[in-house]
Amino acid sequence: MLSVGAVLARLGVIDPRRAERTTDLAWPRIVTGLARMSKSAADVAMVGIALGPAAIAGVGLAAPYWGLAFAVGGGIAGATIGLVSQHYTGGTDSGLSLAVTTSAVVVAALTLPLGLLYWVAPESLIGLVGNDAASIAYGADYLRVVALGIPFAALNLIGSRTLVGADDAWTPMVIRAGGAVANVALNAVLIFALGMGVVGAAIGTVLANVLVLAAFVVGFTVGRLPLVGAFPVTLSLERPRVTVADARDVVSIGTPLVFTNVARRAAQFPMLAIVALFGPNVLAAYVVARRVRDLMDTPGWGFSLASSSLVGQELGTGDERSADTYGREVLWFGTAVYLVSGGLVLVFAEQVSRLFVDDPSILPLVTTFVMVACISVVFRGISGGATGPLRASGDTRWPFYGQVLGLYVFAVPIAFLGAATVPIPGLEAVTPLGIEALYAALILETLVPAAVTYYRFSAGHWKAISRSYRPETSASD
Repeated sequence: MLSVGAVLARLGVIDPRRAERTTDLAWPRIVTGLARMSKSAADVAMVGIALGPAAIAGVGLAAPYWGLAFAVGGGIAGATIGLVSQHYTGGTDSGLSLAVTTSAVVVAALTLPLGLLYWVAPESLIGLVGNDAASIAYGADYLRVVALGIPFAALNLIGSRTLVGADDAWTPMVIRAGGAVANVALNAVLIFALGMGVVGAAIGTVLANVLVLAAFVVGFTVGRLPLVGAFPVTLSLERPRVTVADARDVVSIGTPLVFTNVARRAAQFPMLAIVALFGPNVLAAYVVARRVRDLMDTPGWGFSLASSSLVGQELGTGDERSADTYGREVLWFGTAVYLVSGGLVLVFAEQVSRLFVDDPSILPLVTTFVMVACISVVFRGISGGATGPLRASGDTRWPFYGQVLGLYVFAVPIAFLGAATVPIPGLEAVTPLGIEALYAALILETLVPAAVTYYRFSAGHWKAISRSYRPETSASD
């Protein structure tokens, strides 16, 4: 990653010092993302080995519901990083602590009912997407247990973003990567040694999230963790207490981010149902492509959050020009990394596909989907880089607009046209477009948000919007 930054610096695209600072902040988050996404892929592989394709399908059907918890938690955590980064450079310790505790209260209030719903009605929820009895049963068993971990997972996002906002991406990387490793180890024991199947996979996920949250709590209260080191900030539950006004600030910034994340996650439900109409082989290829794209998308975890933190810190001191420069350079840096990584996977698409399937009858199909994913992920790099400054400033509505437009106006309808015959009054019915429509949908769901979000970033309104959220010491700058 630093080598890509060095090349860009040599070409005069970005400043070497800013490239180095961005790399220092981004790479730990990227490692964390790789650990988590690799864990998800390993989960699917393990239940598949133990129980077969129906179990893979069941866990896959439950995955979007688990993802909704991250959509909510990630949205509120997006508000956290913006507020923390500004208070870290231009505010007070009490203001920083209040921003974090307020975010934690809000995210707990939102995710507890979600977890309860998953616990009470998993069969009905999984049945909305799936149509195979065995897959629905596996998915319901998994969702019922994993529901217990939803509040813990959301609070972990708050803890992680707090440290990133305080210019420390190393500590959350160590903690959360350690949690991912523990998750894989627990799952291996529960699935294979104890024969608990998908329930074992769910228990492993819950326990790993509890362990990670415990580490954050100890670190934020004591100020350090064994083997990890000192935390850059500590939190206090003393005064000032959370007020309605504080919660309103977090909600006003976080709500558009929540809706943006939910828009992306919720689209998986109709997309899975539509792809299933093409048959099990196409569904399997589509799922593999999304897993590969999720792995390739992990640079965005680092670059988007690095941008939010660095831009937010500059805004906290009132230096809008430096904030704009950081935003643009991190965007180009991140996009270049996406181009390199996507190109590498594209070249080795067949070899990557063999890691998931070994059936020669579907390998070409899986390979094609993976190649399309390599193209579509580049636009994720653009949208993630442009979202970072918007998140830091509190201008969080346009990423939501881009997600809704890309997913629900373009991707889902195009995918549907690929599978269904559409009657048109006065004309003959339109013949289904076929599997090519799924390829187009994979690209459009990332291309459209990238265009919308980049337009908003380049317009520059986010700098003025940030003034209403800055600490008092810099509000007049």
